[in-house]
Amino acid sequence: MNSGEHYAIGTPGTPWGAAEISAWRARRQRQRRYADDVLSVIESFRTRFDIIEYGRLEYAAPSYPLFAVRSRAWNDALPIVLVTGGVHGYETSGVHGALRFIDRHAAHYAGRVNLLVVPCVSPWAYEVIQRWNPDAIDPNRSFFGDSPAPESAALLRLVAPYRDRVRLHVDLHETTDTDESEFRPALAARDGVAYEPGEIPDGFYLVDDSAHPQTAFQQAVLAAVAQVTHIAPADRKGEIIGSPVVAPGVIEYPLEQLGLCAGITQAAYKTTTEVYPDSPSATPEQCIVAQVTAVCAAIDYVLEH
Repeated sequence: MNSGEHYAIGTPGTPWGAAEISAWRARRQRQRRYADDVLSVIESFRTRFDIIEYGRLEYAAPSYPLFAVRSRAWNDALPIVLVTGGVHGYETSGVHGALRFIDRHAAHYAGRVNLLVVPCVSPWAYEVIQRWNPDAIDPNRSFFGDSPAPESAALLRLVAPYRDRVRLHVDLHETTDTDESEFRPALAARDGVAYEPGEIPDGFYLVDDSAHPQTAFQQAVLAAVAQVTHIAPADRKGEIIGSPVVAPGVIEYPLEQLGLCAGITQAAYKTTTEVYPDSPSATPEQCIVAQVTAVCAAIDYVLEH
């Protein structure tokens, strides 16, 4: 889609109302199953970890239960590490990276950190491979009080008792070609504004918190990920997705101000991963491994500092 074309739903220049949202939702078709891909894997963890059902989304029949995986030997003297995936359901490697980290690496940190992992924050969006929830709300702009997104509100309730004690939060995301072909045009149409094309970075990058930047931490994570997949270069403006590159492969956002998932705690160390699965130089497996590598490198850095 280019800036001269109109999105298929809505009237150019007019924000969507209930009819447009309903029309958008009617076009979404289930393409994979949360129960098969996510819940069955979480169920297999029950002998090793505590499984917490922290909410339920009543979007469809059957409803979507929301689960977190927690260290069984929880020790209040240890630092808390929060890992979240699938805030945007279409970002596949975030979900499967979180699940693989639990399965293959979580035991390595037993007795050193308390782990709280939420593999799939947005299960409806995971099934239909979309960025928004059924009400055309982006959960990753909705992490604030009285959130309009049930996915975000449920996660906020889960994390509330730990909010001031979390030491590290890693939020697993992807930047995809469909960001430009579908999701940003849809956003412009929904909000009644003109769509302006952007540029998709080719490679992995991280988003730091501009309110409390930790550049050395971000660079340590990137150094580990660079052994798995390539790091995104800055564009000709010295930017990645419209934000200045503050260090190779690192940009910054005001996480809490924007209602982003990575800003939901007072963690000293926060990062949002961004994998590029559509790169000709990356495979789906590399993307999952890159997510797992980022989580492990982040925890290792925090334990060393």
